[in-house]
Amino acid sequence: MNIVILGLSITSSWGNGHATTYRGLVKGLAQRGHQVLFLEREAEWYSQNRDEPHPKGCHTVTYRSFEELVTNFEKQIVEASLVIVGSYVPEGIRIGSWITSVASGRTAFYDIDTPVTISLLEKGAAEYLNPELISRYDAYFSFTGGPTLRRLESGYGSPMARALYCVVDQDNYKPVMASEKWSLGYLGTYSSDRQPSLDTLMLEPARQCPEARFAVAGAQYPANIVWPANIDRTDHLSPRQHPEFYAAQRFTLNLTREAMKQAGYSPSVRLFEAGACGAPILSDWWPGLDSIFEIGSEVLVVESTDDVLRCLRDTPDSIRRQMSDRARRRVLAEHSPLARARQIEEYLEQMNDNVSSGAAWRHGRTGQFPGGFAAGLSSESEWSESGEAAGGGVSGDSDSGYLHESAGTRG
Repeated sequence: MNIVILGLSITSSWGNGHATTYRGLVKGLAQRGHQVLFLEREAEWYSQNRDEPHPKGCHTVTYRSFEELVTNFEKQIVEASLVIVGSYVPEGIRIGSWITSVASGRTAFYDIDTPVTISLLEKGAAEYLNPELISRYDAYFSFTGGPTLRRLESGYGSPMARALYCVVDQDNYKPVMASEKWSLGYLGTYSSDRQPSLDTLMLEPARQCPEARFAVAGAQYPANIVWPANIDRTDHLSPRQHPEFYAAQRFTLNLTREAMKQAGYSPSVRLFEAGACGAPILSDWWPGLDSIFEIGSEVLVVESTDDVLRCLRDTPDSIRRQMSDRARRRVLAEHSPLARARQIEEYLEQMNDNVSSGAAWRHGRTGQFPGGFAAGLSSESEWSESGEAAGGGVSGDSDSGYLHESAGTRG
């Protein structure tokens, strides 16, 4: 298949959890023999913090405006077997309206922030999606499973809502040798609704165990946070540094945003990455966690400072190793790039089964899409034999079945 993905970023993981998931997804699709074009909006924040300028498994090109996107890439959108638009893509509503009007193949919205999106939809404040557009996409791929999927179908009119959890690349996330530095570590960007849990499950245990060392890695934490002296802080770790970071922890802490906890069935990419790296996991509780990992055998649930201190103090190394081995096996079996690629293929078959009723409105389209651009706008954008895309300003080469392309956005 030819697949086009428009996502927030694949070249920069700075301050977002989207990039590593997209990298794993396109790698799996390439391993299954599909060709993927990834289109990323040029943004200063990401372009200055690119930790993977040549992602494997796709041809990556940046664009600077909606008009440039239409002019240079309409042909690829029209001819693609599947077009996926991700959450938080700039001008996502305008882009989605255009794509669902001109695409001849199937279209899907990929929400890496589903509970947050639904909250924004209820307030009328979502800049990348609206209820009308949900019904126009052939499918809604959601980072959140469980009851939320039925809500998207019955409440928002999605023809087909399916769980598509984050993905972890086992070639990049795997156990490595490292000296133990920290009793407990945490990797995550600052979030105001997650901070109370970090205070309870990380900062307070650090205060009560001054002889132990702890670590917090992540960007955007306010300057007024008073960190205990035995917590080591770093603003950002590139994905290449994650395995060593996890390997240096006795336990790693997984924390979930409040909207994700309330919705349930919303595993973060960090949870799978930690599992793939063989780090014993302490996690806050949310509905559906026990459908992803076996509690007590693959992860331990902590809800209080005392819970954390008890785990750090009373868990033998043999139990930690058994936990990490089991969690790693689970992640590699169910959340690898190949596993996600097979899900995409299965979902596309289901979309094709639904298309006669779910997208029949397209068959009578007039050549215009909401927003004013002509659906038939001519495009000179062609992929040359060398793999270079017009208008993108990037060149490529091939290596073991992958296209390596430079790209950009804000990170």
